[in-house]
Parts: sequence; C-alpha cells; structure tokens
Amino acid sequence: MPKDFETISAKTIISRVSKPSSWFGAEYNMNIYRGCSHGCIYCDSRSDCYRNADFDRIKVKENALQIIRDELRRKVKTGVIATGAMSDPYNPAERELKLSRHALELMNSFGFGAAITTKSALIARDIDVLQDIKSHSPVIAKITVTTADDGLCQKIEPNADATTRRFEAVAKLAQGGIYCGILLNPVLPFLTDTPENIAGVLRLAKEAGAKFVHTFMGMTLRAGNREYFYSRLDKDFPDVRGKYIKRFGNQYSCTAPDAKKLWGIFSAECERLGLLYDMKAITGKYKSGYYGRQLSLL
Repeated sequence: MPKDFETISAKTIISRVSKPSSWFGAEYNMNIYRGCSHGCIYCDSRSDCYRNADFDRIKVKENALQIIRDELRRKVKTGVIATGAMSDPYNPAERELKLSRHALELMNSFGFGAAITTKSALIARDIDVLQDIKSHSPVIAKITVTTADDGLCQKIEPNADATTRRFEAVAKLAQGGIYCGILLNPVLPFLTDTPENIAGVLRLAKEAGAKFVHTFMGMTLRAGNREYFYSRLDKDFPDVRGKYIKRFGNQYSCTAPDAKKLWGIFSAECERLGLLYDMKAITGKYKSGYYGRQLSLL
C-alpha cells in the first residue's frame, strides 16, 4: 500500500438507492474509496455531517473486491451501480491499485450496469471494460467540469486533472462508443457563473463528443465545507469571501445571482448544439433498449 494512503475496515460497499430515477437512474451506489485528494475548494463531501476526518487523505476499504463480489452475488435484482458520489473512483491510488477497474469487471460478470462520476482522465483506461458492460447493461460516464479555463481550474481544483485533460478523456470515451457527458457542477457564484464560462464549457463538450451536460446554477455550503471554502477564497480570491457572506449568510443552497439568465443561456446553447440537459431525457437515452432485453434474458 503506498504511504500516501491508508486502509479502513468496511462491512458493506454497495447500497440500494431509495429513488433510482432521481439521479441518473442508478439502482445502487458504490464507494470503494473514502476521502479524496483532488483538493477541490468547494467539495460538499468535506462537510462535518459526513464525519470524514482528514478528508484529503484517501482511505482504501479493506477486502473491497471480496465484499463487492459477495454483495453482487447476493443481489436478487441487477441494475445500474453508481460510483463517484462521495469519493472519486479514479483518484491517484486507483492508478496502482486498480480497485475501480476490478470492481467494474465484477459488475460485468454479474450483469450490472455502471454510472460513473469522476474528474479524472484515468477513466479512459477502462473503456474496454465499459464496452463489455454496455453489451448487456446501461453505461453512463459523467465527467465533472466547472470551468473552461485551465488556469482557474488549477485554483479551484488544484490536484485534479486540468479541464483540457478531462475533455480529452471525454473524446476517448465517445470514440469508444461510451455514452458520456459533462456535469457542470457546481457553478460557483462570483467565480464561474459567467455567460462566457457556461458557453465555453458547452462548446468544448460538443467538440469532444459529449452527449449531454447537466447543471445546477449554484453550489452548496454547510459546516466544515464552508470554513474550508472561505479559507481558500482568502488565499486565491481575497475579494470574493465578503460577497458570499453578504448574499448567502449561512444558507445551504447558494444559487448564482444571475441564475435565471444563465439558465436561459445554458438551455438555449444546449438546444443549438444538440446536447441533452434534462435529467429525464439523459437517463432515458442511456437506458433505452435495455429493459426489454433484460426481461428476455431472465
């Protein structure tokens, strides 16, 4: 085990999702890792409510593959397994450990689909496994991009792959026949909430072959996350913290001041470029054709 990572015990890794249709239609959720080293200044997973001390240090769940194998074997019903909600499945540890890749191989063997969220170009390494899964179950890859500018990306997501590299991964996924798109989340008030940034991300998404872009015109802030975010604003954007305090106070949901205008620009540009942006449409597209096929196999 590399010295930059540690192991933690786990009894279960795959959990049932209560409302599969609410977030890209996943029926199950899986987190092999805990914590994240991307260093994104806005990450909600750093909030106190998750009780994840030393969040920036990656923890690897012991016997993860054995647990996943046993849990998949016991599932009565197959479905799409989402990963990436709380910790990026393609963090630096994954390059050596390949736990996410081997988990995908297990999901393929047991007939499960995959819904992946990541900021890492490393996902392109596993196109072959995703293609195998796609032959029998739905697959969707969601690459998070918050800014079209690599320089700004370096400040707000200091240890993650640059925007340019993420779009290169999107292009590889698209060329490999994987249904993929962009999560333009969060949109940071007073930092990335400009028409130029929104249009820039959409243009790059289209050029890379993305099929969709989903967004929420704002961000969330709560105890733990808020304090860290403000400390990073003080370091790199010293004139911005006061704007947050004045406009949002201790609010959890921090919607961009020009959210309505930005949404109009976003939706119109998506229509012009032929990019899906409605959750129902995105989910329906990548799941289309699989339900009847699975019934016939059963």
